[in-house]
Formats: sequence, C-alpha cells, structure tokens
Amino acid sequence: MLTDLHISRDRPVLIAGPTASGKSSLALEIAGRWGGCVINADSMQVYDGWRILTARPTPEDEARAPHHLYGHVPQEAAYSAGHWLRDVAPLLHAGTRPIIVGGTGLYFKALTEGLAEIPPIPDDVRAEADTLRQAGSLAQMIGALDAATCARIDLQNPMRVQRAWEVQRATGRGLAAWQDATPAPLLPRERCHALVLDADAGWLNARIGRRLDAMIAAGALEEVRANLHRPDLRQSARAIGAPELAAHLRGEATLGHATDAALIATRQFAKRQRTWFRARMSSWQHLARP
Repeated sequence: MLTDLHISRDRPVLIAGPTASGKSSLALEIAGRWGGCVINADSMQVYDGWRILTARPTPEDEARAPHHLYGHVPQEAAYSAGHWLRDVAPLLHAGTRPIIVGGTGLYFKALTEGLAEIPPIPDDVRAEADTLRQAGSLAQMIGALDAATCARIDLQNPMRVQRAWEVQRATGRGLAAWQDATPAPLLPRERCHALVLDADAGWLNARIGRRLDAMIAAGALEEVRANLHRPDLRQSARAIGAPELAAHLRGEATLGHATDAALIATRQFAKRQRTWFRARMSSWQHLARP
C-alpha cells in the first residue's frame, strides 16, 4: 500500500477506516518509513480495560514507534470528542510528526472542522435521556428538537438523537445552533495527508471473523469477565462484542451463540463506519483494501 502513497516527513497524517481494515498496520508502516508518532482516534481504545477486544496495538507494536492516547482513560469515566480534542492538542506540537489513526469519525471531524463548545450535560438530564432512549421513546425525543437540528443529525441513530435532546434540554439551544458557532479547527484537513481505507465488504467481513477468533484465543473472554462487575450503562461498556460475550459469561448464551452475535454486531458496525466515511470524507484520499 505504501507504493501508492507520497508522504512528506513533516505533514501530519490522518488514517481513518472501518474496524479491521488495517489502519494500525498502515500507521506503523508510515512511522517506520517516514517517521512520526502514532496517536489513537478510536473512542473505545482510549479505555484502560480494553486491549484485546478493541484491537489496541500490542506491546510489540507500541515498541516500534511512540504511541499516545491508548488506554489512558479509566473504565468508569465518560469520554467525548471534546475530551479527545483537549488530549490530542498538545501532541500536535510536541516535536514529532503526528500519525492519527482510528475509526471514530467524529474525532476526525472535530479535529479537522472544529468542535462546538457545548457545556457539559448535567447528570440528571443525562439520566432522563437514558431512560427515554431505553424506553424506546425516540419519537418523543425527536419531537422536542428544533427543525435545524432534525435536518442535520441521523434521526435513525438513537445515540445521536439522545445527544441532541440532551443539548437542547440542558442549554435551551439546539445542537445545530451550537455547531454553527464552532471555532476554527486545530488541524485543517488541507494541512494533512488525510487517508481513508476503503474496504470491500466481503474482504472486510472475512477479516473481522478471523480477528474475532484470534481475540477469543488471546483472552477476550477473560477481559470481559474482568469488567462484568462494572455498571452496564458505562460508556466503555459499548465496546463492540462486549455485551454479547458478557451474556455468555452470565450463562445467558452459549459461547457459539455469543460469538456469532458479536460477529454480527461487528460487521454491522463496520458497515455503518464505511457509510459514514464515504459520506463525510469524500475530499480525503481513499485507498482501496485489499
């Protein structure tokens, strides 16, 4: 893949793509050939309790180049694009060319387009929103949103609807209005090598299956077991595959059924990522995989 790239030694590199598409390997190849430090842009790889299940770089990979923002957030903590933006800011000017890699499109959007400075959501508003979402009251939440916000967000995505509802309830101002007041980005796309890995669905689904088998063999079940005692509503509990494997550990499903469910969930997640990247990152350089 590097034969198709012309990477300067000073410009930051951004690498986005769906899960299991080979982003981390490409980042290490670029670091090895042209220099740089690898910075995480995946919302689950930031958590300290998930190494195997989120496919964080191995200790051996971490020894090949400096790595940042992996496993630095406690499992119980809430973590947002705003948190990540504040964490990544000092790394952009630390003297080593940043190679920012991950599958969380919102992080890249915040980095290259700016992020609205929305105040923190109070706990009681978040709890009310959780209750409404879990009760299936999506239509009620959408009905409370302003027209501009409804036109801008994915109304089929419960978490996006909940976020918009929380912002409007807590601030009295629609999410779209906050976004329209967004400050300048930390790292405009035109100043970077901005890459997206485009993966064929069949190729990617096969890789996801092999990787899940390898995760199970490497101890993913033990990793999930170590986190079973934590509250189910934690943000970090949304790691793809964690709820399915936890159901097996609680005796609610056989390992085969749990693994099949985790495989389906991962493939569905990858499909959503591919759709998001194609729609939102059309101006990035797209690299075909395999």
